[in-house]
Amino acid sequence: MLGFAAISLAVALLGVPSNAGLVAPSAQSVNLWRLRGGKQLATIGRRDTDFPVYTFKQPLDHFDHSTNATFNQRYWVSTRHYKPGTAAPVIVLDSGETSGEGRLSFMDTGIVDILARATGGLGVVLEHRYYGESIGTPDFSTDSLRWLTTKQSLEDSANFMRNVKFQGIDEDLTAPKTPWIYYGVHTLMKVAYPDIVYGAIASSGVVHADASDWEYLDVIRTYMDDICSANLVRSVEVIDAALDNSAQHDAIKALFNLTDLSLDQDFGSLLVGPLPDWQDIGWNSQDNNTGVDDFCAQLNVNTSTLADVNKNVTVGNLTVNIALPNYAKYIIKNVVSRCPAGQANECFGTVDAASYQVDDLSQNWRPWTFQTCIEWGFYLTAPPPNVPSVYLRNQDLQYGHKICELAFPPGKVFSVPPLPNTAVVNAYGGFSITADRLAFVDGERDPWRPDTAHSQYGANPPRRDTTLRPFKLIPGAVHHWDESGLADPSQEPPEIQVIHSEEVAFVQAWLKDFKKPQH
Repeated sequence: MLGFAAISLAVALLGVPSNAGLVAPSAQSVNLWRLRGGKQLATIGRRDTDFPVYTFKQPLDHFDHSTNATFNQRYWVSTRHYKPGTAAPVIVLDSGETSGEGRLSFMDTGIVDILARATGGLGVVLEHRYYGESIGTPDFSTDSLRWLTTKQSLEDSANFMRNVKFQGIDEDLTAPKTPWIYYGVHTLMKVAYPDIVYGAIASSGVVHADASDWEYLDVIRTYMDDICSANLVRSVEVIDAALDNSAQHDAIKALFNLTDLSLDQDFGSLLVGPLPDWQDIGWNSQDNNTGVDDFCAQLNVNTSTLADVNKNVTVGNLTVNIALPNYAKYIIKNVVSRCPAGQANECFGTVDAASYQVDDLSQNWRPWTFQTCIEWGFYLTAPPPNVPSVYLRNQDLQYGHKICELAFPPGKVFSVPPLPNTAVVNAYGGFSITADRLAFVDGERDPWRPDTAHSQYGANPPRRDTTLRPFKLIPGAVHHWDESGLADPSQEPPEIQVIHSEEVAFVQAWLKDFKKPQH
């Protein structure tokens, strides 16, 4: 379900565009969003204008009829490869929790175009409710967001598939009369609506929700540059120890120019630095984020071997590991420098609840944050004590969840639960979710992998990879690596050419078995 325009700490502090979402936005990430001007986050990839945009009227409440309000859900169509009268499929890409405009490149040279070309199909990008311009409420208050649920958004897609009439196309392409291939992170659609979703490809699709997601950063620790990882783990150990030592407490914060930041947890949350940029590493230069590499280049100055990691230096009255001063310089330059001197609590503190309760539609961090608060979770936390950490040990679930308490006070008719009701998501099958013509395509180095079907917590032994139930892990890949493509496929990396050819092959095989319902 995760293609959201979440406010990643790294995106906010560095101004780097993001093509995907992050674990739950934190109170700190909202602070940084404000510091950079509170602008809508950009999305990596060009925004093609060749594809016409249309709207489909949706009820705001499909189920309880608590309101008669409707909203116009945006969608874009590509007829580039469409062959009418051939029982060709509709290939629909669920844009996830971001503006649909940022997904249009995938209908030009990416996965939608690849599958449509191979099948003579119609390509569609469908925008998610409450994102982009598919908004049906006057604000993002607690009450206004109460219809932003997994169940409601899945029904949006189902209603669209059952009833859409494509402009300029005479034949009826609604489901289930026409085979629809659903692509994206909405792993749940095939299970929730097996009668109308003929096939689905879950690309980096999350199948399991949890309040805490310490594994996200642990994947990054495991796969990032070895020396950088060791330097970061050692730095975190030194900072944790200093914060617990009254004689060193203020000095370690002074090293980062943050002595006046009152809460140690606020200090710790800033030090995640650019690590969330990891999920935006791409194989295509247009979609690649080099934030982690740039960070490592600075952190690794003076450490050319793993043996160097344990060397110490003296800074003032502190003895610290050799990489820690470089870490501090990076955070000062890219984070602290955004804040006027002496105003650390105003910039980076998480005490003033009112500052998080501005709820007009410009506060585009609120929809995904709300979703994490009510159903999805995924708060960044430190790992268990026996696991090396790249995040300070004071980053616990209570602090991660703090944004929910700050940003979403009880409304007149709706209140956010004390913790996200992840059972709503996991009821669709969790790590055991499966169905015929449901493909799982994940990246080996994706920080979301522990929450996907390829999780270490998943089936043991691992699932078999079959044509009817494909189970693909792209070597060396990060997040959504199969989604992008090039105009000249021969220029794609070998592993991308392989996965694209495999996706074409199993979708074509699925379509051979399609039988139009008789009723």
